[in-house]
Amino acid sequence: MIRSMYSAVSGLRSHQIMMDVVGNNIANVNTQGYKRNQAIFQDVLSQVVTGASAPTAALGGRNPAQVGLGVMMSGTAQQFGQGFLQTTNRDLDIAMQGDGFFVVDEGGQELYTRAGSFFLDADGRLVTSRGGLVQGWGADNNGVINVTTGASIIRLPIGDQNPPVITSEVKLGGNLPSTAAVGEQVFTGVDFFDANGSAVTVDITFEKTAADEWTVTATHGPGATPIALTDNILTFSAGEIVVPADFNVNIAAGQIPFVGDVDLVVGGGAERRVTQFGETTSLTIVNQNGAAAGVLQSMRVGTDGTIVGTYNNGLTRPIAQLAIANFSNPEGLERVTGSNWRASVNSGLPQVGSTGTGGRGTIAPGTLEMSNVDLALEFTELIRSQRGFQANSRVVTSSDELLQEIVNLKR
Repeated sequence: MIRSMYSAVSGLRSHQIMMDVVGNNIANVNTQGYKRNQAIFQDVLSQVVTGASAPTAALGGRNPAQVGLGVMMSGTAQQFGQGFLQTTNRDLDIAMQGDGFFVVDEGGQELYTRAGSFFLDADGRLVTSRGGLVQGWGADNNGVINVTTGASIIRLPIGDQNPPVITSEVKLGGNLPSTAAVGEQVFTGVDFFDANGSAVTVDITFEKTAADEWTVTATHGPGATPIALTDNILTFSAGEIVVPADFNVNIAAGQIPFVGDVDLVVGGGAERRVTQFGETTSLTIVNQNGAAAGVLQSMRVGTDGTIVGTYNNGLTRPIAQLAIANFSNPEGLERVTGSNWRASVNSGLPQVGSTGTGGRGTIAPGTLEMSNVDLALEFTELIRSQRGFQANSRVVTSSDELLQEIVNLKR
């Protein structure tokens, strides 16, 4: 009777802890990146009343007789299933899809989180809501990111200058009229950019010089200074360019101030070729690859975790990339405050790399991962823990009544 009472007390204690675990899950139903816990019970040491015996020729074998001594909570299991994604359309709200954690330096301690609501501080550093410094890799001046080095603080320099890009290629497209008379001209113009980002206006003229033949000339500046061109005679056959064979009209270095070699691309692709059909004139500049200096105006995060900056000169350039950590045993991570975890001796070492590699998941920009707590399941667990607690309390009451009967044997 005393034994049953203490077994029931251990049941009361274990179910109270189970209630605490369930209550914490319900409390965090709206916590970003929260992962539910589950209480795991096990029985404690059983007392052997009668030992087992082996069979003999005269008697059969006998099983052991044992009486359990109660229950205990052996641990909690963290369930890292995917939480649902909530769309926010905020540039610095980032959710993880699949395995992996964002890496955060908080007070010199490396922590890991699934809560991807990030902000910028006064120094342009990417931080969590608690001020933890988000880790990753920065890009060099050419926008190249080296993920083979150690991760460090991510800085997003608002107002950063993007250096000018010298024009080296201009793509033309459209149609020259096949019905044009010899001597008829078609004009277009484009701005070339030099090393200082200054624009040099170049006027390009296409003149019909023979059947199926056009000659390209160019001038620049207010004085219409001529520009020497090579491969500038275009020959057409059945409406398509056959000469020059490489589809490039070349402007040699030095012909335009501070601009090097430039190719005028007039063919080589269905979307950017110059043709000669019918009466339509639609010649235009499809693209030129130069640009003036630009200032960073906005940022967006790609599905690979790359943060790309958009500059006011129309160019984009990678700025940084988020570091993602994975573990051989994520359930071995130790939970700390602020929806963070830290590595333990049973989680394995963090395997830090870019998204989509080494079993790491991908990024869903403009969304947040919410808690993976299922309220229907938690309320079911709440009922189980409550009924378990009630049943064990009845055992205590029944054991007390039996003891009372023994005491009343002597009156």
